[in-house]
Amino acid sequence: MASANNFQGASFSLDPYHVSEEFGFILPKPLEKFPPYYQPWMDIALRVPELVQSHELRSHINKMPLLSTKFLQKHRELRLAHLALSMMTMGYVWQEGENNTIQTLPHNLAVPFWEVSQHLGLPPILTHADAVLANWRKKDPEGPFNMDNLELLVSLPGGDSVRGFFLVTLLVELAAVPALKSIPVVINGVRCSDTEAVARGLENISQSIQDMTDALKLMHVYVEPPVFYGIMRIYLSGWKDNPGMPKGLVYEGVQTEPMEYSGGSAAQSSLLHCFDELLEVKHEEKSSSFLTRMRNYMPPAHKQLIQDISSEPSLRSFVQQQASEHLNQAYHLCVSKLLALRSYHINVVSRFITVPAARARQLREQSQNLDGETISRAPTALEERGTGGSGIMIFLKTVRDQTKDTLLPETSKEAKHPG
Repeated sequence: MASANNFQGASFSLDPYHVSEEFGFILPKPLEKFPPYYQPWMDIALRVPELVQSHELRSHINKMPLLSTKFLQKHRELRLAHLALSMMTMGYVWQEGENNTIQTLPHNLAVPFWEVSQHLGLPPILTHADAVLANWRKKDPEGPFNMDNLELLVSLPGGDSVRGFFLVTLLVELAAVPALKSIPVVINGVRCSDTEAVARGLENISQSIQDMTDALKLMHVYVEPPVFYGIMRIYLSGWKDNPGMPKGLVYEGVQTEPMEYSGGSAAQSSLLHCFDELLEVKHEEKSSSFLTRMRNYMPPAHKQLIQDISSEPSLRSFVQQQASEHLNQAYHLCVSKLLALRSYHINVVSRFITVPAARARQLREQSQNLDGETISRAPTALEERGTGGSGIMIFLKTVRDQTKDTLLPETSKEAKHPG
């Protein structure tokens, strides 16, 4: 997909990239219902948590009719289909936890899921674009965009904590909208050497990143760490770099060889990729290759935006070349806020993964049970890994440190190392 922004003389704009003025990367007003032909999908998708709990999801999906995808015409229909089919897939694969996984996804689920994925340019697994960006509705359409007025369209096992996890992440995405809208301001300011415009744009981005951090704090209010770690997490896990499914998954009717896809990861959100490219955060090789691979899990237009930001003239060099204290401070503040967000994310991951993992190990060693269900479903193979397959703490701290290294030499001495 060629970018309209690469034409000489045209100002940089978000218009070609399916970025909403009001919602950013969030899908505006996701479709809630299918045409009647596709109702068999929704009938099962809406019952995934209860059917997993009763160990009946696989048998329901095995009996599901094979539906043609040719009647899915509009983007929102395709996004709802991808959401429903991906939620069913996660429940089907992990219905019995990590010890009784399956090797084949049945053709009546695998074939339509593959076709819808091809249409959208997304992989056939649950992604951030599904579970967060296209999985919401307002209870009162005229009411506010907040936790009290939002609900999920489709869910996974884990009750209120699942709702909290996906919707708090949605609010983080919403908090980033002013930052996204300021990216063209910064890029166009650099193009025409407008120092004040660049500084103002960076200040707006800084405030927006602070608002993202504040939104992320709601995780502690709406998500219970034992539920996230012990119940939810396995349903976000993929079949790449996962010892629980070392061979991947065969999509029956698509191809006979198993395929490998990563599970859900915060790295599938396009936001920090955009900020990293704009501010020129340089990641070391291993982190960089994981982050780059995660771009294949984003809607193609959003991935294109990240690539196009990276090919713009260097903001960092522009800041260094201008003798502007205001601009220097604005850039420094922006990197500092990004650094603080990443440090806070480490804090969240520690509370929701590292601490419960240590507790689970301790309990196993003592051969005790922690209310059976919770401990048995906690995926031991993922104790030190993110659901996307990364060695999570090492990865997050490396990415945080690379962000710190982006501070300009004369200002980096002033930056306290958070976390």
